[in-house]
Amino acid sequence: MTVAAVAIAAALTMTACSSEEAEPAPKTTTSAKTTTTTVEVALPTAAELNAKIATALDESVPSSEKVKFVEGADADPELINQVAAAAKAAGAQVEVVDPVTDSGSDTATAPLAIVINGQPLAGGMNAVFVNLDGEWALSKTTACQIVSFAQLTTPACAA
Repeated sequence: MTVAAVAIAAALTMTACSSEEAEPAPKTTTSAKTTTTTVEVALPTAAELNAKIATALDESVPSSEKVKFVEGADADPELINQVAAAAKAAGAQVEVVDPVTDSGSDTATAPLAIVINGQPLAGGMNAVFVNLDGEWALSKTTACQIVSFAQLTTPACAA
């Protein structure tokens, strides 16, 4: 409303000055006040992360729905299906195990238990998950480690 009032006042001032030299109208500026709200997102549970991994590895789920589970997956959306196929071919099972710990800066870390053809991967690996707009996703770094382990290549993990 303030901008509209200034515009109307300026228009009236310009029409009121006829042949006399018009003084420049004062410059007015408006600024919007921006407020930032930090939304606290709860740390995911191992069960929640396992559900996401199961969905990501499910070949019946379209890759367009899976990209939200892996940071940077939109650079190579079909990669998730390649990883799922490689996991299936290797008889791989992946499970997030407790504890899921807060790593700060909207990240969480959790151990992964990986079994390939019935044999546990010695030592397993730690996975990093990132909070992307309120949803937890596998970090690009961890995803690229898995891709490398599966001996796949992708532009999403280019150096």
